[in-house]
Amino acid sequence: MSLTAPTGVEVLGHLEPGYRDILSHEALTFLAGLHRRFEKRRQSLLRYRKERQAELDQGALLMFPHETADIRAGEWTVRPAPADLQDRRVEITGPVDRKMVVNALNSGAKCFMADFEDATAPLWSNLVEGQINLRDAIRREIDFTDPKNGKRYQVNDDAAVRSEE
Repeated sequence: MSLTAPTGVEVLGHLEPGYRDILSHEALTFLAGLHRRFEKRRQSLLRYRKERQAELDQGALLMFPHETADIRAGEWTVRPAPADLQDRRVEITGPVDRKMVVNALNSGAKCFMADFEDATAPLWSNLVEGQINLRDAIRREIDFTDPKNGKRYQVNDDAAVRSEE
């Protein structure tokens, strides 16, 4: 399976069925634009981070940048959190494999935070399939059938995901 990628973009990972939906021309164009716009700055920040860590390792103290003093001294506010995020007493964080997403959404927690970092091995297939799973969860189209025992998992009506209408 091949993709029609924007100029200058090459997808090297293996493409399973469904990957094309996530790695659409529009999505790849968006990512390419971000890369082209911010890569030079990103590399600069990574170099600075390494240099700064070396300074901290030698005993330098953390300080706020002088350039942001007016922000810290200013009187400003932000909008309240959306209604769906007001009750954060119980949250669940977990990996993005299909079964775990269904179970997390059915856990009774008010909020599910998909963890693509610590709870998910950063393999190409895990990352792309995790995006597919989240898309399906948002659409309330996610389910999973265990190939070993045939047990079917599906999202309950009162799951911790909001239906977009």
